[in-house]
Amino acid sequence: MVRFFAVIFLVFSCFGLFLFKRDSFGTTSPIPAEVKNKPTKSVNSWYPNVLGQRSENLILSSSSAILVDYDSAEVVYGKNVNDRLPAASTIKIMTALVALENANAKDVFAVSEKAASVGENSMGLSAGEKATLEELLYGMMLVSGNDAAVVVAEGVSGGEEEFVSLMNNKAAELGLKDTKFVNASGLDVDGEVQYSSAYDMAVIARYVWENYPTFRNITSTFHKYIETTSTHKDFDLYNDTNLLTTYPGVRGIKPGFTWEAGLCLVTYAENDDRKLIGVVLGSGDRRGEMKELLDYGFGSFGIVVIHPDLDL
Repeated sequence: MVRFFAVIFLVFSCFGLFLFKRDSFGTTSPIPAEVKNKPTKSVNSWYPNVLGQRSENLILSSSSAILVDYDSAEVVYGKNVNDRLPAASTIKIMTALVALENANAKDVFAVSEKAASVGENSMGLSAGEKATLEELLYGMMLVSGNDAAVVVAEGVSGGEEEFVSLMNNKAAELGLKDTKFVNASGLDVDGEVQYSSAYDMAVIARYVWENYPTFRNITSTFHKYIETTSTHKDFDLYNDTNLLTTYPGVRGIKPGFTWEAGLCLVTYAENDDRKLIGVVLGSGDRRGEMKELLDYGFGSFGIVVIHPDLDL
């Protein structure tokens, strides 16, 4: 009898162990549920620390603004940093990032009729011309060429719509919460909402500046002459980032304007080993307000920047 109960106990023990294992690991998937459902890890680890912002001593008229320490992510100044606003051609910063991530600077792209006729700010491309990605990025970042932005989008992905999907996917990978793209140029589109925030634009700018030397070289260039080749005319390009030659330490990055967005500007500057990323959206005077923002930021670290060309 004792032996009989021992056998019964052993059978039930084995059955219970089987149920435990089945519940723990599953019979349809070898991956535990908590691992299978884990969200994709962001490719970015740098996020502005809004808790540390000091903004009581500076008043800006722009709808939104942020100034962040490039290394520590400390927010030196913040105003409505998470407001979703149109960002005009500063959106081309993401266009450049996605292009550099998915193509080679020497890749050659053809100019379509659509790209050549997109309108407003233009590099001056003609349908049928061909240019390298690097040449197109100069046209896109220095003179804010909408034609160049569309050529890049079509060349990288086969179409602008497909490229915009890559832009939005990259925004998600970077952990951005207040950004949505509808085109590669930043132009306003009737019936479609395109927006970003000062916070998100700072993250995008910092990521591309940190990871792509080609981007740094292009956006810090004041004048670029592209000679005639067998596939395109010559282009004489001057940088629209108007603090590049007037505020010591400014290295780029990109201004923007549409009637809906107002004046916008994303700027990288460094002085005395202190690096700052600044963003103003919806400004009436992006140059003057960025000057005030940078003065405030460097000043908060005990750095005085002299800029006589701006004080005239």
